[in-house]
Amino acid sequence: MNRALYIVFICILSSCTNYGQLIYVADLPGNLEENSGMVTLKDSTVWIIEDNGNKDDIYKVDFNGNILKSFEVKNAKNKDWEDLAKDSNNNVYIADIGNNNNVRKDLVVYKVPNPETEPGDKIDAEKIEFYYPEQKEFPPEKSQRLYDAEALLHYGNSLFIATKNRSNPFTGEVFIYKIPDVKGKYEAKLIGTLEICKDWNTCQITGMDISPDGKKIVLLSYGKLFVLSNFSEDDFSKVNIQEIDLGNRNQLESVCFLDGTTLLLSDEVSHGQGGNLYRYQLID
Repeated sequence: MNRALYIVFICILSSCTNYGQLIYVADLPGNLEENSGMVTLKDSTVWIIEDNGNKDDIYKVDFNGNILKSFEVKNAKNKDWEDLAKDSNNNVYIADIGNNNNVRKDLVVYKVPNPETEPGDKIDAEKIEFYYPEQKEFPPEKSQRLYDAEALLHYGNSLFIATKNRSNPFTGEVFIYKIPDVKGKYEAKLIGTLEICKDWNTCQITGMDISPDGKKIVLLSYGKLFVLSNFSEDDFSKVNIQEIDLGNRNQLESVCFLDGTTLLLSDEVSHGQGGNLYRYQLID
């Protein structure tokens, strides 16, 4: 076999696709190309949302990439849905917190009951509205555009938001905010500032989740994971940060724990690539 034919043969076997450290699980449905948030409620399925400009729907997808069920979320509008989280009762929280230009004054998290047990094709949402007290201008100067966010988790009786830094010049800071998990209007509490890294391309946070035992938080960016430990509900000042380069530079948008050490990740379709569900194994 000549060299050219050998290369073609190897490409066929490997599909000429490099996912880095990520293990391919499934190709997500075509109508979820702009998937932005994900959460697991059972071992073999995920619930997924899309971001700005898409339907006010939440979708149940299996590990073969099939949509099994969907709900229209009542009393909600998808201005920029960016992440999903769950609590111990499997209530699901939809983070309408995308704020690319730092101009929004209507940030909200929608709380819906466990979609695994809801009948019909519509699900009711409660509104948890909030604002960042540190933001004074809408929009602020480019150097202070620190109030976009795409990452949400539930911990204790609260919701935690990690901001996506859009400052220019880029500082790499990530703010951690806390709000209650019940219906109302709140001033978000800043409980930590993280120095993640200072590369614009790989240090903007796009998703987060917390391990089932509550001891680890993972932050996702475009190609990296940051594993946080040694934190409490009100104090991230002594947090330890482990950086993991995934070796994948697709538009990774969401991450969630499947179990104590297994992560599920997904990416949007961008430049003809992505739109997949992946798995990654953390070292315990």
